[in-house]
Amino acid sequence: MSHSGNMLFTKRPPQWGTMIRFEHVTKRYADGTTAVDGLSFEVAEGELVTLVGPSGCGKTTTMKMVNRLIEPTEGGIFLDGDDISTIDPVHLRRRIGYVIQQVGLFPHRTVLENTATVPHLLGWKRGKGRERAAELLDLVGLDPSVYGDRYPDQLSGGQRQRVGVARALAADPPVLLMDEPFGAVDPVVRERLQNEFLKLQAQVRKTVLFVTHDIEEAVRLGDRIAVYGQGRIEQFDSPATVLGAPATPYVADFVGADRGLKRLSVTPIEESDLDQPPVVHLDDPLATATERLRSEGARWAVVLDGRDNLHGWIPADAATGATAEGTVREHARRMEAWLPLGAPLKQAFATMLQHDAGWIAVIDKESEGRFLGVLTPARLHEALRRSIDADAQDVPRAEVAVETVATITTV
Repeated sequence: MSHSGNMLFTKRPPQWGTMIRFEHVTKRYADGTTAVDGLSFEVAEGELVTLVGPSGCGKTTTMKMVNRLIEPTEGGIFLDGDDISTIDPVHLRRRIGYVIQQVGLFPHRTVLENTATVPHLLGWKRGKGRERAAELLDLVGLDPSVYGDRYPDQLSGGQRQRVGVARALAADPPVLLMDEPFGAVDPVVRERLQNEFLKLQAQVRKTVLFVTHDIEEAVRLGDRIAVYGQGRIEQFDSPATVLGAPATPYVADFVGADRGLKRLSVTPIEESDLDQPPVVHLDDPLATATERLRSEGARWAVVLDGRDNLHGWIPADAATGATAEGTVREHARRMEAWLPLGAPLKQAFATMLQHDAGWIAVIDKESEGRFLGVLTPARLHEALRRSIDADAQDVPRAEVAVETVATITTV
């Protein structure tokens, strides 16, 4: 990343166009308070950018200037190439979805009527608007036949928040502004809403500005993160880079001393991270399989079916005395600790702890369960180190060498 004043440039897929652009934007109030100071940055089409920082740092002011709820003092803001200062504010806001923490549903209107609000304002026919509202409710996990005729006070906080998201998407706006939308619900519901929103975003690919004060939420949701100081962006980069290479002491302090642990949540398991343990197949003779493991000094092996899909595991001492007869199938043990390739390292670490496992099996998520290898604690640590170095060197993670190469322990 390079800086030019407060202009920040970061890499992004070259096929993406720019949807939101800030050019030297300042917001200064009559009492002399500067909420935003010379801000310049771009948000790509389909990108989810999280604005994170302490209270009063200017992140919400930044977002509200996009739909002209707040007017900038200086500078220009462009939406899909259009200078928003030349667009009627009412018309502008109908091009932008807006979700806030308090949701703001109309208490006297049903869920379906609330969701159809913007299509109605745009002059859609009643039937078309209600049909679109029903589609969106279904998309956010609320069956319109069950929830459509309910009123907001008949919903839980998490359900109201989903209605707010559906309403913001009802007119299919290119841009979605979200101001701490999940901050008013309990942690369990908040995590569920975050998961559902990520799935939704994967389908609709809106350009999103998402304001939060929670670095964990920013890291989990954002394609890129803008870390705010006082009215300025201190760093604008991918979650992995912000956590692995904080640009300033302020950013390092803000993301916390445990940023290495936070980075686990944005670092996926890659095939180059895996070790290859001994494998046996379900129909192998048990005595032959276990004798081979003992001769190799291995304490266990992964058990695969005839298509090399993961089935379970077996210890080297499975065959003793009378039990030496038969095949591996009769003695294979259930595999509890496994994950698909691409799962975050944080989930891998949690799975190891949950099952008290010294390793986890990794499968190909695109197949029925083809076994790819195992991830050990040593390999997990190495993957994290290589991820940080790969960002610093701007090369793929598999090309990064570390001082100590972990090898699987089978004895």
